[in-house]
Amino acid sequence: MAKDPICGMMVDEKTAKWTSDYNGKKYYFCNEKCKITFDKNPKRFAV
Repeated sequence: MAKDPICGMMVDEKTAKWTSDYNGKKYYFCNEKCKITFDKNPKRFAV
C-alpha cells in the first residue's frame, strides 16, 4: 500500500488507477482530483 500524498488515504499500488512519476519516484492517488492537485505542483507534495 502507498499513501496518497494529497489526502493521506492508503492506495493499493497494484490496482491504483491514478499515478504520477516525479523525480524517479511513482506516486499513487485515490482519485483524479488528488492526482491533478499533485501534478500542478509536485514539488510541494513530493516526499
